[in-house]
Amino acid sequence: MGDCDLVIVLRYRKAVTYGFHVLLGALEEHTSAVSYDVRFGQSVDDTVAEIEAAVGRASRVLVLWSFYSPDAEALAAELALIRAKVDAPKVLHVAGGVHATAEPVQTLDAGWDVAAVGEGETTLLRLVDAVGDPTSVPGLVFRDAAGKIVKTGRPERLPLDTFRGFSLRWNKFNALEITRGCLYSCRFCQTPFMFSARFRHRSIANVRWHVDQMRQRGLRDVRFITPTALSYGSDNEEPNLAAVEELLASCKEGIGPDGRVFFGSFPSEIRPEHVSREALRLVKRYCANNNIIVGAQSGSDRVLDAAKRGHGVEEVRRAARLGVEEGFRINVDMIFGMPGEDQADVAASLALARELADLGARIHAHTFMPLPGTPWREAPPGDVDPETIKAVDRLSQQGALYGHWQRQRDHAVRLAAAAEAYPRPGRSRTILPQVPRDAQAH
Repeated sequence: MGDCDLVIVLRYRKAVTYGFHVLLGALEEHTSAVSYDVRFGQSVDDTVAEIEAAVGRASRVLVLWSFYSPDAEALAAELALIRAKVDAPKVLHVAGGVHATAEPVQTLDAGWDVAAVGEGETTLLRLVDAVGDPTSVPGLVFRDAAGKIVKTGRPERLPLDTFRGFSLRWNKFNALEITRGCLYSCRFCQTPFMFSARFRHRSIANVRWHVDQMRQRGLRDVRFITPTALSYGSDNEEPNLAAVEELLASCKEGIGPDGRVFFGSFPSEIRPEHVSREALRLVKRYCANNNIIVGAQSGSDRVLDAAKRGHGVEEVRRAARLGVEEGFRINVDMIFGMPGEDQADVAASLALARELADLGARIHAHTFMPLPGTPWREAPPGDVDPETIKAVDRLSQQGALYGHWQRQRDHAVRLAAAAEAYPRPGRSRTILPQVPRDAQAH
């Protein structure tokens, strides 16, 4: 018998630290009869070493993974390397996050023992209490001894105030999640389909507690995670600026005169129809950021309607113009290669990009990826034709455009291939009437 019941090894990567910090925040307040230890594997070799050490001292070893869909293939290869170096019946590799939630069977077939589906806080706590036995823990998918898929059901969704947004015990801090879920349900986005198509907000009192803890530990920058920043405090499509002001005023007071509050900038954004002079002046009054991210996604009203964005191109123009007039640098998210996009739609997006660049905005370019768990999972990968690539490159060379859109083209192809291998019955691939490329020039 070892010196503890359970060792939890996190495959701790920079891209997913936030999710792990939230899990650790939940764990540090949880009382359990199970003795456990938490270790951090910051590379393949570190993870192997931590698993090897844990096998000798614990009854069960849980190796926790979290990743986004574009990283799934690379992480599966990494998992295979780790298993080749150290493996034992008591070691259980558990994958969580949006990809595992959307594609649990694909995740198991890629080599993981268990896929965690949905929100992970209660799932992890119950898994710890069960000493890693997944059979009675809601929120998990695994194969039984006969190879049959077992689904234990989705975990309960609790108010955000239930769990801490970062970890004091393990000294792991991050931007604070103030809203989970999104009622807009854009067809290309995984967020509303993992967390539900409604908003759950962290209370201002709870946010302030987190900010106070940060200040006590010498941290001075407060940032937020939210799918749509100006939706804070709202349960519908209308911004609640009174709630936003109360939030920002409390955070500014809490972090102190030497601290800074950032709102509507990375890692969150603002919907274009929510941008107003009043909202921008609130940000200017309480926050340190001189830039704002606006989600446009396309310069074509036809494509925006098909994507169920809930706004049009004119709102994007207005948002950029107001932002520049109020002294902000505007960064505009745009996705190229959207499903059903024809040459007229592409031309409209490029024209909007140039127009916004002339205003002083920067374009954050993306290539459409058919992400698992979304209504557009079955869509073809983003197809960016050579002329569009040249036009986008010119904007990039002028300093008016940035982003990893070229890398995303490769991810999109791999995701589409995975979707073909795991088809969803009854899901149509038809998105928009597609004009053949050779007809688009006529």
